[in-house]
Amino acid sequence: MTANILAIGDIAGTVGLDMLCEKLHSIKRLYDISFTIANGENAASIGIKTEQAEAMLNAGVDVITLGNHTWGKNEIIPFLDDCAYILRPANFAPQVAGRGWAEYETAFGKVCVVNLIGHSGMNSEYSNPFFEIDQILKKTENSIIFVDFHAEMTSEKYAMAYYLDGRVTALWGTHTHVQTSDARVFAGGLGYITDLGMTGPIDSIIGMKPEQPISRFLGNPPGRFEEADGEAKIEGAIFEIDSESKKCLSVEPLRIF
Repeated sequence: MTANILAIGDIAGTVGLDMLCEKLHSIKRLYDISFTIANGENAASIGIKTEQAEAMLNAGVDVITLGNHTWGKNEIIPFLDDCAYILRPANFAPQVAGRGWAEYETAFGKVCVVNLIGHSGMNSEYSNPFFEIDQILKKTENSIIFVDFHAEMTSEKYAMAYYLDGRVTALWGTHTHVQTSDARVFAGGLGYITDLGMTGPIDSIIGMKPEQPISRFLGNPPGRFEEADGEAKIEGAIFEIDSESKKCLSVEPLRIF
């Protein structure tokens, strides 16, 4: 049996969330999507609110993943414990709220979704994601495995892909908000793209009004970033998987305006 899995890039701000809620059901019908995973850590610009997570799930997202802005809105902390369909990076400190991976029963088999955060160029307090995924893979059996690797460095994402090829079904990168053109299936059957891109305002700097990022790059005192508005896009990728072999058959980037 084959199934189409939709992975959606970082949802940025109100514009991105509204676009997702408006378009997701029709996208799922058009592309015959069986399971949807979306990164929501920027839904509130920095972090995600409980009502935003609920809106994403109601819109048709099956699992929400997060990243370095997980704690941007403290109100989400109890929800991370209460809801099994939102994940924070597994290599956060073990005592924090929530879970970093989970298994779900679907019509095409048992699915394991793993959320990891990179080590290079990120906060050094995170444990090594390579060691973390090794421990997780010892605990899950006979699952189709998807990994959202929320990381800064392209080289670290590629290294993780080669490391996991033949061991997981698909790995995609999030965090940089810029869709890459390297979607591929590795020799061992791992589907991959370095970054899914962003679901949010087109006329922006990774979701923000351009003026303040430009000012910062000019060396001016830091100011408050503001969400951009205007027309939006949805970016991500569709992974066609074989539920018996647990391998990826194809990867197609998705971009909808």
